[in-house]
Amino acid sequence: MNQYLVVGIVFLVIIALLATNKKVVETLKNIYKIEELRKRVIYTIGLLLVYRLGSFIVLPGINPNALGEGSALASQLEGNGLLGLLNVFSGGAFGNAAIFALGVMPYITASIVIQLAGMMIPAVQKLQKEGESGRRKMNQWTRLLTIVVLVLQGPAYIANLYHQVPNAFVYGNSFGFIAYATTILIAGTMFVMWLGEKITDKGIGNGISLIIMIGIVARLPHALLAEVNARFQTSTGSAIMLILELVLLFLVFMATIALVQAVRKVPVQYAKRIVGNKQYGGVRQYIPLKMNAANVMPIIFAQALMFIPVLFTGTKFAAAFSTMTGFWYNFTLAVLVIAFTYFYTAIIINPQMMADDMKRNGGFIPGVKPGKQTVNYIDTIMTRITLPGSIFLAIVAILPALAMKFLGVQQAFAYFYGGTSLLIMVGVVLDTLKQIESYLLMRHYDGLMKTGRIQGRH
Repeated sequence: MNQYLVVGIVFLVIIALLATNKKVVETLKNIYKIEELRKRVIYTIGLLLVYRLGSFIVLPGINPNALGEGSALASQLEGNGLLGLLNVFSGGAFGNAAIFALGVMPYITASIVIQLAGMMIPAVQKLQKEGESGRRKMNQWTRLLTIVVLVLQGPAYIANLYHQVPNAFVYGNSFGFIAYATTILIAGTMFVMWLGEKITDKGIGNGISLIIMIGIVARLPHALLAEVNARFQTSTGSAIMLILELVLLFLVFMATIALVQAVRKVPVQYAKRIVGNKQYGGVRQYIPLKMNAANVMPIIFAQALMFIPVLFTGTKFAAAFSTMTGFWYNFTLAVLVIAFTYFYTAIIINPQMMADDMKRNGGFIPGVKPGKQTVNYIDTIMTRITLPGSIFLAIVAILPALAMKFLGVQQAFAYFYGGTSLLIMVGVVLDTLKQIESYLLMRHYDGLMKTGRIQGRH
């Protein structure tokens, strides 16, 4: 009972701190006063609860009692980094064999493919520039590609489930079962996508991102309880190590927030123009170049490549990359993250296009000639700020392994020390707070921070 008591005390302390903070209480009152904001928050919470409910509805024909702790599936999710990560993103639905088992990851995969196609295929680039009609067409392509991905992933998921826990299949693994189970998985993912779109339209924040974040956060109490259990099984130093872990986790969160919000402001001066009786331009603005423009994508790409050595099972090459706490695994992961950060930043940040847009609108960077010199200037700045950003991102990527190896943190809890989970949580929370803050400021209420603005969000 000591373990449960510690977890309860931790959450009670957090609630008490929030309750005694006058700024937080006042902000909650202001949110409730604004009818539109109140309805959007309640609507968002309601749809997120629907998503969490679907994460526990098991596929018809699957015995949920055979999927618990100690099963081959649970062992596979703990030992396989990729499948374990998918289970974290789905909030446990992947391991529960739920109707939402595949979550939104097929949609994310399709979105990445369409995004990369828009960067490399001229026809898709042209479609992206067609405004609202082009955006609707791209969304339609993404949905169709999502169904194609689901048609491939659905049977693969069923096959892996049958290989791990064949006794869970009440009616066997016939073709008919695979067909209707795959259909349910497809419908489940499409319904989750619909929930995400409704949250985006009528709720607060980006719906798909919020769904992923809720899936990650839902695993936190279980992971924290498992960590407390592991700490109290040792003879000495349990409470001290647990406190040290939580303090380090807080510092990691603060450093990640600084990484996500860090920008380099490039001043841009616009020439004065007089149109009729009005004057345009003549003011100085800024181009905010993010230090981590690639966001979480480099880690996703790098982790996907890190599972290639597993295909060469039985070789020394595969053995060197078989554990996520090994030196060569983390060294290679860090190098890949740095390389992909430069690659992805070069794709999404186009200095030539930025220079052309400035020249077209009568803008220029003070002290830099328009044209090629402006392109070189922006490219040089991006190269310089991407280096520390990529190194910091590489450190974030290997932090879970470092926490496991040097602090003895359990794998489930170590996911919150870095990697995609940490970056997604920080990014989504900041974007959601930014939207809530904009509603408060529009109604002449104070923002979420003492200064009235979230730092770094201008």
